[in-house]
Amino acid sequence: MDLNLEGKSVVVLAASKGLGKAVATVYAQEGAHVVISSRQEKELKRTVEGLKEATGNEHVHYHVCDVTKPEDIRSLMERTVELNGKVDVLINNAGGPPAGTFDDFHDEDWQQAFELNLLSLTRAIRAVLPSMRKEGGGRIVNIASSSIKQSLDHLILSNTFRAGIVGLSKSLSQELAPDNILINTVGPGRIATERVEQLDQKRADESGVSVEELKQKAEGAIPLQRYGTPEEFAASVAFIGSFANTYMTGQALVVDGGLVKAY
Repeated sequence: MDLNLEGKSVVVLAASKGLGKAVATVYAQEGAHVVISSRQEKELKRTVEGLKEATGNEHVHYHVCDVTKPEDIRSLMERTVELNGKVDVLINNAGGPPAGTFDDFHDEDWQQAFELNLLSLTRAIRAVLPSMRKEGGGRIVNIASSSIKQSLDHLILSNTFRAGIVGLSKSLSQELAPDNILINTVGPGRIATERVEQLDQKRADESGVSVEELKQKAEGAIPLQRYGTPEEFAASVAFIGSFANTYMTGQALVVDGGLVKAY
C-alpha cells in the first residue's frame, strides 16, 4: 500500500529513542521529510545520522525541543517550515510521567505531568494548524498509552492525562474535519522499550520477584504471548498518520497484542 507520504513534511516529537524513533524511521523509509525533536542534542544528532544511513533518506533533520516550553515548540514548527515549507503530519509524543499512586504525588507533580503529557500536545497542535490549513489538510497522531482504554495500576498520573488526550482528540476531530485535518490517538500496550523495562523493574522490586519472572507473567496475560516491538507499533502509527488514511478520525486505538479487554 502506498501511504502517500513521499515528500510530506513530518514532525515527530520525543524521537531520539524509543517509540518516537521507531515512528520517525517508518516515515523516513516512506520518503517523508522528517524533523525529529527531543531535549538532548547529542542523542538527536546520533539518531539523525542513523536514520539517514538506515533509510537512505537525506531529508531527516533535528531540532532541540523541550515540549514543556511553549517557545521551544514554536521554534520547532518554525524550523520545520523553514526546512520543508510546511507541516503535513504531526506525531505528538512525550515521555511518561513517574509511576506511583495518589498518595505519592503533590501539586507540583500533577502540574509537571499536565504540562508534559497534555498541555505540550495542545501547544504543538496549535502551532501546526496554520500550516495544515494553508495546505488544505493534515494528519495528527497523539501517542498515549493503553490506559486510554483501561487504567493501569500505579500509574495514576498517566491514567489521568492520557484520558485527557482522548477528550482533546475527539473534540478536535469535530472542529478540524472541515479543514481536512484528521486526528487520532494511539496507545501502546507492552512494547519493548526502555520505559517499559523501567516500569517492569519497578514492579518487580515492589513485588519481590525477579524482573524475568514478572515479564514472563506479563507476557502470559497477552493473547499474542509476547511484548510488541517498536517497529510494530510504528507501522500502525504511520498508517493512521498518513494520507492513505482518508476517513478515520477522532478514534482512540490501542496496539497491545490483545491485552486490553475493554470494548
